[in-house]
Amino acid sequence: MFDLITLLRRQCFNLKSRSVENIEKSVPELPEVETTRQGILPYSEGKVLSEIEVRNPNLRWPISESLMHWKPETLNTLSRRGKYIIMQFNSGSILVHLGMSGSVRVMDRGSELQKHDHVDFVFVDKVLRFNDPRRFGSVLWTDDWQNHRLLKKLGPEPLSEHFYDEYLYKASRDRKISIKQFIMDSHIVVGVGNIYANEALFMSGIYPSRAAGRVSKARYRILVSNIKQVLTSAIQQGGTTLRDFVGGDGKPGYFQQTLFVYGRQGRPCKHCGQVLEEVRHSGRSTVFCGSCQT
Repeated sequence: MFDLITLLRRQCFNLKSRSVENIEKSVPELPEVETTRQGILPYSEGKVLSEIEVRNPNLRWPISESLMHWKPETLNTLSRRGKYIIMQFNSGSILVHLGMSGSVRVMDRGSELQKHDHVDFVFVDKVLRFNDPRRFGSVLWTDDWQNHRLLKKLGPEPLSEHFYDEYLYKASRDRKISIKQFIMDSHIVVGVGNIYANEALFMSGIYPSRAAGRVSKARYRILVSNIKQVLTSAIQQGGTTLRDFVGGDGKPGYFQQTLFVYGRQGRPCKHCGQVLEEVRHSGRSTVFCGSCQT
């Protein structure tokens, strides 16, 4: 495990050809994953997965032998937990994570292969093709997805009834980390990635470096509402395309056209006109308005 972590860190931060900012901009977040799920749903759920063609098993974790020797089975449910797409069968589940640059697209059977097309999920009429240039994504098999080590400790879904102001307020008490880092912690709430944390905090008028434990209950009520609003809006617009992301239909998302702060450092605030500033939290870009956010 240490060797894997070391390798990942070197690939992420030490390769001169990839800046941290470029890697950051390519990461699919919850709206992109949900957009993908919705896009591939009509071509997979309730249909027989007849074959899994694995061209490169060496993703973030090696693809298991059981998936490379797949026996046809009906996909009962296609769901999502955090940033994982979950294919649920009677015998178990396949967990698909898009990593930093992955995508799953609906293709016709026999479609020409492209570079980095690592896995095909072959259904009767269509193929779901997993492409991942950086190979930080994963395709995993599990007998019990709810208790899988990668999922069982995740916080509530942000668009569910389990994510509400009182919950977030209580979880924040005595927490000294920044409010931005707090809402991006997947043990607190899943899927509030960097882009949407920037946007929700701006919409809520909250300074992103403020300690989570110093945010009032009233402001948490506003923040929860805006997190739900910004994620819902992003899903409706097909996600955000800053570099690599495309949905299941191969089309980019359009939410980036409505961004208030993310990626707009040095430009005027859309509300007050003051120049937007940038700081970094745990190596991630944080853009904010010093006038509108306190």
